[in-house]
Amino acid sequence: MGIFDSLNISATGLTAERLRLDVVAGNIANANTTRGVNGEPYRRQIVTFGERTASSFQNVLNQELSQASGQGVRVTSIVKDETPFKLVYDPNHPDAVKIPGDPMYGYVRMPNVDIAREMVDMISATRSYEANVTALNASKAQALKALEIGK
Repeated sequence: MGIFDSLNISATGLTAERLRLDVVAGNIANANTTRGVNGEPYRRQIVTFGERTASSFQNVLNQELSQASGQGVRVTSIVKDETPFKLVYDPNHPDAVKIPGDPMYGYVRMPNVDIAREMVDMISATRSYEANVTALNASKAQALKALEIGK
């Protein structure tokens, strides 16, 4: 493991958690969006993470020679939450079902975003981001101390 590997691993964590925070912010911003581009309410988005692996032969060789485990984290995908939309009775809403006799008359399909869940995800992402910053600062302090030994 090289001197910059721990910095690179922390940097991948920072990048991934920042994207997660952006997605959570988008979910909160669209918590009341009842009509999107496709005409349906907004669907909650979820970020999935995976292990960052070596992509070239040289990287695989270096990983095997150093016996280091892991090279950080990467975002594998951003998926839409397929849980059903919430139904709210509001006959005055512009997107409410207006067909008389329809059992859904007056109901509005609201996004499947739960603000409490988004807040928990946001706190979790923030704490993970802070942990990566702490690890990055510790690595930086170790590198600086190592440079002082050489003086």
